[in-house]
Formats: sequence, structure tokens, C-alpha cells
Amino acid sequence: MFDVIERDSATGAADEVRTYVALGDSFTEGLNDPYPGEDDRFRGWADRLAEHLAARHPGLRYANLAVRGKLVRQIVDDQVPLAVEMNPDLVTFCAGGNDILRPGADPDALAVLFDDAVRRLRATGSRVVIFTGFDPRGLRNGRRIRGKGATYNMHLRAIADRRGCTVVDLWSLRVFDDPRAWHEDRLHLSPEGHRRMALRVAEVIGLPVEGDWREPWPPFERADWLASRREDLHWARAYLLPWIGRRVTGRSSGDGRDPKRPTPLPL
Repeated sequence: MFDVIERDSATGAADEVRTYVALGDSFTEGLNDPYPGEDDRFRGWADRLAEHLAARHPGLRYANLAVRGKLVRQIVDDQVPLAVEMNPDLVTFCAGGNDILRPGADPDALAVLFDDAVRRLRATGSRVVIFTGFDPRGLRNGRRIRGKGATYNMHLRAIADRRGCTVVDLWSLRVFDDPRAWHEDRLHLSPEGHRRMALRVAEVIGLPVEGDWREPWPPFERADWLASRREDLHWARAYLLPWIGRRVTGRSSGDGRDPKRPTPLPL
């Protein structure tokens, strides 16, 4: 068993962290921030955060149980029990984005599942950091899911208040409105987006790091109308149609995949 240094989980500086466990889906797995020379092994903001933590807390043990495509129920059933057994000092827990994207999603029911998972994680003495969803207003068809996303976010804030969690509010982060924060699939962060996200999470948990996630983006020329339409066509062929195909056939991009760091080990 690891000793846990208790703290006010919602405010103040980060206490000693010996074990950090990241839970979630593709956002936390780190798509699309590949390690150099490795097309299908992703770094992502959670790995980057672990690197920041290890610099401050030598000997940090880090596990990342996140798997792309997973729904809240799958994350709660498969990842949360493993995290509880690891008895971590710090847990980051982000889930629900894949559910909200699907027709018929019920944010009230999702919140019940999420709340029970947080209760179990907090019972270990772990500091739990949860994330609201991004504001989808800039996405095509974003209006279709914006209301459900906002409702789910309010549930998450209520859960954080009730359970004593730290919240990383993604809805309000306007710096991520820049298209360079996103991969060309328009769903996952770019490497620079992941770098800034790690800095933001570090700031929220009170971890001193070098760099500023608010740093203004350099000027750039936006594509003209014709180039934008070509990008839309490429996006539809490369990403939208395969996503629809998986939904129709009941498949997921995470089927058959194991977590990239299933055991808490030093970096």
C-alpha cells in the first residue's frame, strides 16, 4: 500500500505524488501525439503531465489505462477497479465524450455512472481530477450535441463539489479554438494541443512547470474557400465515413486494444 498525503483536493499546491493513474478514452491515451518514429504509440497530455510530475517527484510511478473509443460504462467497469487496486495518490479521470457524440445519449444516466466511479476512487484517499467537455460550438453539427454536453458538464461540476474533486474546465479554454490545437481529424488534439493541455492540468493541480498554455498562437493565413472545401472532403473520406461505419456495425476503434501503460512504473 502506498502512503497518501491528504490535502484539500480542490485547491492549493500539489502534495507529494508517488503514483499517478490516468483513466479515460482517446483524449487521455494521447491521440494524435505520437512519440518520434512511432506511428501508433502516443504520448499525449497525460504522459507529458507525468513527465512534469516526475521532475518534481523523483521515483513517480505512472500508469495510463485509457483506451480509445471507450464509453463511460466501459471505463467504469474496466479501468476504475484497476485504478482502485493501485491505490494512487493522483487520478485523472475523463469520460463521456464518446457517449455524448452518439444519438440518444442520456447525460443524466452517464452522470450516475461517473459519480459512482468517483466515489470509489475518492474512497482510496486519491486526489481525483476530472474534466468537463470542450465547447463543441466550433464543430460541424456541434449544435446537435451542445445542449447535452453542457448538461453533462453541470453534472460533473456537481459531482466534483460533492466528492471533493479538482476540475479542469475545458469548456472555457478559448486558446483551443485555434485549429492548430487539433489534429486533422478535428476530434483529437494535435501535439501542440497536448503540450498546452499538460501545462493547463499542471497549473490546475498546483504543479510548477515551465511554459504557458495561454501563449498566443503565431499568425497564420487561413485557407481560402476552395482549399477549405478540399479539406472538408478529405476529412469526410478519411475520418467521418469510417467513424459512421464503426457505429453502424457496432465496432469501436479501441476493440482488442490494451492500455499502453497497464502497470504503475517509473517513466
